[in-house]
Amino acid sequence: MKSIIEDSRWQAVLGRDGASDGKFVFAVSSTGVYCRPSCPSKRPRRENVTFFPRPQEAETAGFRACLRCRPKAIVGNPRQELIKSVCRYIELHLDEPVTLARLGAEFQQSPFHLQRTFKAVLGITPKEYADSCRMRGFRQKLKAGHSVTRAMHDAGYSSTSRLYSRTSSELGMEPAKYRRGAIATPIRYSFTESPIGRMIIAATDKGICSIQFADSEEELEQGLKQEFPYAVRRRDDEGLTQLADQVVQRISGVEPSSSLPLDIQATAFQRRVWSYLQSIAFGKTRSYTEVAKAIRHPSAVRAVARACATNPVAIAIPCHRVLRSNGDLGGYRWGMQRKKALLEIESPQSR
Repeated sequence: MKSIIEDSRWQAVLGRDGASDGKFVFAVSSTGVYCRPSCPSKRPRRENVTFFPRPQEAETAGFRACLRCRPKAIVGNPRQELIKSVCRYIELHLDEPVTLARLGAEFQQSPFHLQRTFKAVLGITPKEYADSCRMRGFRQKLKAGHSVTRAMHDAGYSSTSRLYSRTSSELGMEPAKYRRGAIATPIRYSFTESPIGRMIIAATDKGICSIQFADSEEELEQGLKQEFPYAVRRRDDEGLTQLADQVVQRISGVEPSSSLPLDIQATAFQRRVWSYLQSIAFGKTRSYTEVAKAIRHPSAVRAVARACATNPVAIAIPCHRVLRSNGDLGGYRWGMQRKKALLEIESPQSR
């Protein structure tokens, strides 16, 4: 019986059967490493392989986990685990041209299937993911005080043309201005009272870059400093009165007749989600699952929830209108009481 089971497991290893992940691991005596059945590494010789039901048994026997397939990370969804591995690979090779053909060869998948699976799980393509990683790294380097050139190379950009082709939509301003704190495009801000608490609204010359809520002005101002640590921040209550009033009117239950001008940083996926949220009618709600389906990424429910949680402009992008499928409120970065209050204000029964 044991030989029959082991023969079946060996065939799963030879076929890199993702469906067998989580059912057992195989250890290789010549390397001292144990892997999941779908590991993309070269297949070992059969005589060097020992099977274990769980990672713990393999480690007790003296084997260490494979850094490539990470067998201890299995959570029951081989597709998601595959894409996690692809993401890690992309993150380690941001300074190189990682094509679909290269990814397919690395992970033993056809380029078409890999791209389709990646997009189904994360809602974006591998290229868009790589671009987002580079931009995130670039932004962090600028905030740390590095020069534009150094930040560009450290983040994985091979040329200034590739960098500048993305910065206007991703940063909302030119790289040098972002690094210097937008000296040429100062960030103005204002505090005001709203039906759901103290509010800060901040804007560049292009539009609103932040709308936040908290219990005190000190907390709000600290949050703005953290988001734009090198910005030239200037309080401008008079200049922002009109925009602040429009936001407060929305909170008070007045259905808007026009959209607010925005100047926000976002990944390609975030923009898709946020754009859809802006289309949800006043007084209506959607579930995270419905949003994922609406933007044609039905498997990206968690990614939709993350996009809602990272929304920098409350009310202008109405993430409070997104609920769990069972009707529960879900999360809200400015507090559940505020989300509940907003939904009650907008409900047809209250009008």
